[in-house]
Amino acid sequence: MLPKFEALKAVEKAGVVAVVRGRSEENSYKISKASIEGGVKAIELAFTSPNADVTIKRLSEEYANDSSVVVGAGTVLDAPTARLAMIAGAKFIVSPSYNPEVAKLCNLYCVPYMPGCFTPTEVQHALETGADVIKIFPGAIATQKMIPELQGPFPQANIMPSGGVSLDNMAEWFNAGAFVVGAGGSLVGPGADGDYDQVKENAQKFHAEFERIQKEANK
Repeated sequence: MLPKFEALKAVEKAGVVAVVRGRSEENSYKISKASIEGGVKAIELAFTSPNADVTIKRLSEEYANDSSVVVGAGTVLDAPTARLAMIAGAKFIVSPSYNPEVAKLCNLYCVPYMPGCFTPTEVQHALETGADVIKIFPGAIATQKMIPELQGPFPQANIMPSGGVSLDNMAEWFNAGAFVVGAGGSLVGPGADGDYDQVKENAQKFHAEFERIQKEANK
């Protein structure tokens, strides 16, 4: 079992979380593999994908000895789904919305919870119940300005924008204060049509851009 702080560190080190929504078990698996091989090694396997828990288990077992790869579950709407994901091996839990029962369960089993929030009230409730990362969703509507606005009253919040993150605007999100970013269509979208080579190429570009952003920040 990966300790909670190590899971969070792995996600932070990855910088980019690939949001994978597959058409089938095999499609989800191949998209995830392509992303990992391209350098984006934090995978959020959405539970809108068929048999998502099976894919999570398969990936978790395959990369059990690779500490740079961290596989989590996305679109987790309730506690039973969260527990199913954990049993399958998910190292973090992501939701499009905040659910207190999921928060309690994640706290109980020491698994990072990243709920989707869009208002200060939601952010406060999420932090009160132990959310480790606040997912700003949909990011395309919130825009980069939302991060510093929220970190005014909540400077302790680690924020992950998701939805609307692209290669072109990734630096803007990090410059605004993002902890990590979540990328779906702009990163793994070609995988829906079976173009896994393009997913790998996209991942290489996202990873390279993240490394560039880090270097700039550390100057």
